[in-house]
Amino acid sequence: MDLDGFWALIERSARKKDEHDRADWLTAQLAESSPAEIEQFEILYYGLRDRIDTWHMWGAAALICDGASDDSFWYFQAWLIGQGREAFESAAADPDALADLPAIRVLAGRDSDLWAEDEWPEWELLDYVASEAYEEVTDGDDLDDALEARGLIFRAWPEPPDPRFDTRDVTERLRRYPRLSGLFDPVPSV
Repeated sequence: MDLDGFWALIERSARKKDEHDRADWLTAQLAESSPAEIEQFEILYYGLRDRIDTWHMWGAAALICDGASDDSFWYFQAWLIGQGREAFESAAADPDALADLPAIRVLAGRDSDLWAEDEWPEWELLDYVASEAYEEVTDGDDLDDALEARGLIFRAWPEPPDPRFDTRDVTERLRRYPRLSGLFDPVPSV
């Protein structure tokens, strides 16, 4: 499994109607792979997650979702990976580019309390597809144990390495996220 193969699976899964069907499809596809390929899928997944585990991205998620806890940002990262390579690369380079995604634009101007469950930019289930496939292929072996045996230890929550900033600071939000602020904070009081 290489990065192109990873993205091909993620993007093909988007043909499914909802996140549950996508996760089931991905698990089934991975279950047709070798244990080593499933391990590589997980390594690539966490490598991509690391690229967007930043305070700059967390601030964008908080602006979109009217706040973002550790868990919600963790699942936001999975959701962003689930949007496909082009969307991921664009947002990884500049989190304000999230304003271009149709799935984000449809949320703009709406109270987050009124968003349907499947509209939330979170995809927790993506965290489990490789583990479930690995258990199926290996008759119950634990993927985390296999990866730890290879010297890899993954986190289960965000730990951004970049400098933290106050996401409630309107001036800072406008500077970092002019387009997202226009969608989700249209009349900031500066």
